[in-house]
Amino acid sequence: MSGLAVGAIVGIILLVLLALGVPVAFALGLTALLAVVLFLTPAQFGFFGNFVFDSLNSFALLAIPLFILMGAVFGRSKASEDLLEAAHMWLGRIRGGLAMSAVVACAMFAALTGSSPATSAAIGKIAIPEMVRRGYPNDVATGAIVAGGTLGILIPPSVTLILYGISTEQSIGQLFLGGVGPGVLITLLFCVWIFVALTLKRARTGAPVVPVTAGAGNGGDDASGVEEAPRPIAEAERYSWGDRVRKLGKVLPFLALIVCVLAAMYLGIATPSEAAAVGALAAFVLVAVVYRSLGWRRIRDVGLEATRTGTMILMIVAFSAVLGQVLSFLGVPQELAEVVAGLDVNRWVIFLAMNAIFLVLGFFIPPVAIILITMPVLFPIVTELGFDPVWFGVVMTLNMEMGLITPPVGLNLYVVQGIAPRIPLQHILTGALPYVGVLALAIVILCLFPGLVTWLPSQMLGGG
Repeated sequence: MSGLAVGAIVGIILLVLLALGVPVAFALGLTALLAVVLFLTPAQFGFFGNFVFDSLNSFALLAIPLFILMGAVFGRSKASEDLLEAAHMWLGRIRGGLAMSAVVACAMFAALTGSSPATSAAIGKIAIPEMVRRGYPNDVATGAIVAGGTLGILIPPSVTLILYGISTEQSIGQLFLGGVGPGVLITLLFCVWIFVALTLKRARTGAPVVPVTAGAGNGGDDASGVEEAPRPIAEAERYSWGDRVRKLGKVLPFLALIVCVLAAMYLGIATPSEAAAVGALAAFVLVAVVYRSLGWRRIRDVGLEATRTGTMILMIVAFSAVLGQVLSFLGVPQELAEVVAGLDVNRWVIFLAMNAIFLVLGFFIPPVAIILITMPVLFPIVTELGFDPVWFGVVMTLNMEMGLITPPVGLNLYVVQGIAPRIPLQHILTGALPYVGVLALAIVILCLFPGLVTWLPSQMLGGG
C-alpha cells in the first residue's frame, strides 16, 4: 500500500475519533497506536512509550508552561481593567472608540498572556457590558471581543508560535519578532472595521448608533442582556493629557516586561525557556507591587490554572509527536512531498490548498493540534516550494485565528457567550463573521508584502 493511501486511512481514523468526541490528545494517541498495529510490525509497538517520553524530553518545551504561568498571573490580576481604561482614554472620542479600545486592550493583554480564550474572557467581561450600556449593538460589542481575543495566538509570547518553532526547528525569537508587525496590522484592521460597521449602521438607521454621552445607554441590564461589569471604566468622555499619561504609566511596566523577554531571547541573553522563567517570576513581582493583591489563595488559583492548561497542551504535544513519528516511518511525508514537488502548478496554488486545509481543520480542532498534526507532513513541502519558514508560520497562525471565531467549534464564540449569556449566540456569530474576511484580507496583504513579517527579524542581528 502506498504511503499516501496509508496516510489517508490514518487521517480518517483521527477524524472519526474526533467526531466521536474523544479529547484531542487521546484521539492522537489512539490513532498512533492503531497505525502501529495496522501498518507496522509488533516490534515497533514497544517503542511507543519511548516516543512519548522523547517528545517531551526537550528543554525548549519548558517555555510553554512557563509562559502559560506568566499569562495566568496577569489574567488573575486587574491588568485587563487598566489596559481597557488606558486604551479608552486615548481612543474614546472616535466613533466606535470604546470597541476599538477593547480591541487594543485585547492586543496588549495578548502580549501579556499569549492565550486567546484568556484574552477574550478578561477584556470581554469588562468591555461588553459597558459597550452595550452605552448603546453599542450586541453584534458590534461582542464581535470586537471575539476577534480581538484571537490576537492571543499571534502577538508574542504565543504558544502557537512556540510549538511551530519547535516542530519545524525554527528560531522562536524570530517567530516572535515576525508576529509583531502582523499583530499591529490586524489590530488596526479590526479598528477600521469597527468604524466602518458603525458608519454603515448609522447610514441605515439615520441616527447615531453610539451615544456620545456616557450615560445614554440602552436601558440598563434588562435591555443590554448582560450583567454589569465588576468595575466599569470611567464614564467621562474627555480626559486631560495628565490623566492619560498617568494611566498609561500604570500599564507600561507590564508591556516593558514583554519587550525585555523578547529582547533577552533574540539577543542571545537567554533561551526561550529561561526568558519565560524570568518573565513568570517578574510577572508575580509586578502584580504584587502594582496591585498589592497577590495572596496565597490567588497564587494557588494561578498555579492550578497554569497546570491544567499546560498539561493539556503538553499531552497534545506528546501524542502529536508520536503520530508524526509513525507517519514518518510509514513514509507519508516523504511521498507527499515528492508528489507535490512533481506537480506542474504554481506554488501559490499549493499554498492556497494548504491554507484551505488549515481552515477546515480549524473548524474542528484547536491551533495547537493543527500545527503538531500537519507540520511533519506539510513543512517539507513549504521548504521545497521556497516559502520563508517564519513568514509561513505567521500566515498559518492568521489562518488558525479564523478557526477561533467560526462554528462549530469556534472557541472564542463560546467564551464570549459564557461571559455574556443573555446575548444570543446568533448575535455573537453575526458580529464575529466579518472579522473572518478581515483576517483573510490580512493574509493577502502579507502575501503581497512579506516584509511585514520578515523585516523585523532580519534587522535584529542580521537574522531572518
